[in-house]
Amino acid sequence: MSSSRVGPRATDSSTYRPGDADDFGRLYQATYQRIFRTLVSMTGDRAAAEDCTQDAFLRAYKAWKTWKQDAPAEAWLHRIAINTVISHMRKQRLREVGELVRRLGRPVAKDAQDEALDGEVLREVRRLPAKQAAAVVLRHLHGYTNREIAAALGVPESTIATRLMEAKRTLRKRLGDPAEGIPNGGASRVAP
Repeated sequence: MSSSRVGPRATDSSTYRPGDADDFGRLYQATYQRIFRTLVSMTGDRAAAEDCTQDAFLRAYKAWKTWKQDAPAEAWLHRIAINTVISHMRKQRLREVGELVRRLGRPVAKDAQDEALDGEVLREVRRLPAKQAAAVVLRHLHGYTNREIAAALGVPESTIATRLMEAKRTLRKRLGDPAEGIPNGGASRVAP
């Protein structure tokens, strides 16, 4: 069999030379459909998978000179493609959270409970990881249930409970006693 064969599995390391544009073109032809199918199965969205596949191949082409032949080229491409789709999905979820918060809007009039969030507590909520901060805001500022938040974000309800628990633990460490404004359980809003 010739090493220039382009077929379903012509992606072993000995077939390609790092940095060679013609070899990358052959690798692209040999692997595009498998990479694309992998990303479609991860996203469930052909358009998003197409965008991610193109982005992954662009990233791979830019890094082609640095590919080490100790791993098959297709495995290297899959790693890049999977990381690309994970980043895409993470950004998409954050956009969805942002859109949900924009749709809900800010309360028209501030009340005493909202005033308690100005200052130190709000600064600490903003320092939380984005997913924890979103769960805290949706739960304790907007009063959504864990089930409603989970449905809005497309994650299991237990994930929301975990994010809220971790956020509460972090906020307690940073702010001190829970009687000083951090919810201590089932409260739906931060106490003044």
